[in-house]
Amino acid sequence: MPARLLAAACVIALVAPVSVQAQSGQPSLEELIPDSAVENPDAWADLGAEGEDLPDDPVVDPDTPMADPPGMDLAWPEDIELPPIEDVEAPEEVEFVDLEIAGPQVAFSGAEIIEISDDLVLGFPQREPPFGGRVDFIERFEALSTIRVLDTDDDNIAQLSARAREDEELLDNLLRVYGYYDGRVIRSIGSRDAGEDTASERPIVRFDIIPGERYRFGAIDLGSLSAAPDAEALRAAFEIQSGDFLQSDKIIEEQLDLDTALGETGYPFAEIDAPELLIDHEREEGDLTLPVTPNGKYVFGNVVSSDPDFLSSRHLGTIARFEPGDTFKRSLELDLRRAVTATGLVSTVTITPREVTPPSEGQPGVVDIDVALEQADLRTIAGAIGYGSEEGIRLQASWEHRNFFPPEGMLRIRGIAGTQEQLAGVTVRKNNFGGRDRILNIDAYASTIDSPAFEARTAALVATYERISTLLFQKPLSWSIGGELVATQERPPATNGVSQPRETYFIAAIPAYAQIDTTDDLLDPSEGFRLSGRLSPEVSRNRGVQSFYLRGRADASYYQELREGFVIAGRAAYGSIVGTDLRNIAPSRRLYAGGGGSVRGYGFREIGPRDDLGEPSGGRSVVEVGIEARIRTGFMDGAVAIVPFIDAGSVSTSVTPDFSEIKIGAGIGVRYYTGFGPIRVDVGVPLNPEEGDAPVAVYVSLGQAF
Repeated sequence: MPARLLAAACVIALVAPVSVQAQSGQPSLEELIPDSAVENPDAWADLGAEGEDLPDDPVVDPDTPMADPPGMDLAWPEDIELPPIEDVEAPEEVEFVDLEIAGPQVAFSGAEIIEISDDLVLGFPQREPPFGGRVDFIERFEALSTIRVLDTDDDNIAQLSARAREDEELLDNLLRVYGYYDGRVIRSIGSRDAGEDTASERPIVRFDIIPGERYRFGAIDLGSLSAAPDAEALRAAFEIQSGDFLQSDKIIEEQLDLDTALGETGYPFAEIDAPELLIDHEREEGDLTLPVTPNGKYVFGNVVSSDPDFLSSRHLGTIARFEPGDTFKRSLELDLRRAVTATGLVSTVTITPREVTPPSEGQPGVVDIDVALEQADLRTIAGAIGYGSEEGIRLQASWEHRNFFPPEGMLRIRGIAGTQEQLAGVTVRKNNFGGRDRILNIDAYASTIDSPAFEARTAALVATYERISTLLFQKPLSWSIGGELVATQERPPATNGVSQPRETYFIAAIPAYAQIDTTDDLLDPSEGFRLSGRLSPEVSRNRGVQSFYLRGRADASYYQELREGFVIAGRAAYGSIVGTDLRNIAPSRRLYAGGGGSVRGYGFREIGPRDDLGEPSGGRSVVEVGIEARIRTGFMDGAVAIVPFIDAGSVSTSVTPDFSEIKIGAGIGVRYYTGFGPIRVDVGVPLNPEEGDAPVAVYVSLGQAF
């Protein structure tokens, strides 16, 4: 019953206005609801009042006056007339422009994809303008990417997402480094290719790089640089101009170039503060401020030692590569520091320019160079051990005092105890004698040698004046010249316990040496070549016969890195003695081949002519060639290399080599690379041995074979 009443009430709401207009009285509720409505309210509701259809909505004439609303006493403003709206015409001086929205051309579907790793790719959808410096951008991102560096198969989606956020921040920073301050990076994680039905097993992180427009340098302020006497040249060293593409790396690079130019042009006290870059997004430019204060131009004065009794100011001035009055150069100041360190006499050294005369009236000032020294331990005990299967054991020890004769006068006492050689000697060495990197050596020694080629008891005095490479200063040109006085008793080696008589030789020689070196490393070269020559005019007296002859030798070696960690090295040597017969030359002065630095696979000095007893007798000419491949391995973090090699050589009694007697050796070596050079172990075999040659030869030493 309540549902019927509700439906009837709805019908009342629809028909009530019509019923009110038709009757003057107020009918009761029962009169308004017939029995048919109660029995079937839905059907009755579709009928009008008393079963008639409801009339359509009346059409109202818009000009019909509106009846006064009930309760409204305010009169309608019927008499107000509004003025007509006039058309507004544009003034002739006003021009309208066509709006064109600028922006990069982006096509994600045709983006170039660069794969960084199995789960990281970069997309480059921007076609125009092109992405300047993109190759370098990718390389730097690849080196710094968290996803790539920490890539593991155990990464889950949460770890990958965290790293992706870090890489996205990295890409944003890199874009700004290259001047793309409006760039965008869009990150997505999913399958590798769009449109795949199923995702790959491991998610792929993709970054789409939209660099936008590249900003340029605007105004450039270099502080008070213009006040320097060399302002124009110094400004040219700072190779950033207004309008150049903006790149943060370029600012740092050119700041260093400007600092170097200041230091090399006479400005020891120049200051450069941190650069400031103000970005203007409206102009798409960055204004650069680099506060530069030259602080005056100077020339060198004197070198002043803090310990003149140990290393005098005069001696340090000899070491320096500048003279008083030369324009100050920071590189020469640093070179002096290296040279003082290379003496081995100091533990620390500090170089400080000190103003003596300030600049005035366009003239440069003067700075003295103060050298503060701390003495090192001047005494050293050293030792070395070597082994060759054909040479036996060689033990070497020495004691030295590096400033026994100040300045830089070294005294060394040394000895050798080996299977084939024993020696005792005293050496006096003066470094930087008469000029920078020039060395005077005076060496007196007595030795005995018992080799397969000869036995010798020798006393000698040797003096040389030289300029050669050291571990700190590898020189493109090295040279030496000297003199030798030698007294030696020699004979062929004993055979079956039978010894031949000794012969005495008195020898005087003037040896000279020169080498051109273009290699990149003294102990382990990988690029370049070396070319050296030795000449020694000699006079020898034996059995009342005086002989004059010339000993000469030329060596050449070449090194080429074919790829990283793979070096091909080759060498060739030729030597000859002209001017006298072989019998007039002491056996120790003749030419030999064989051994770890010659033809590997054969014993030391065992290649060449042999005497009636089958022992090597030496010759007047020698030729050697060799080639090896130095191949780095991944073993022990790349510290180990494998070196296959092949050598060949010949010795002849004539002044020209006899190539019919070429001896060939081959083998393989191992190199262990240390901080001071490679340790070498070579195993060689003779390919065409003679009777008495060992089947295998082993060589151990520091440094490469050549």
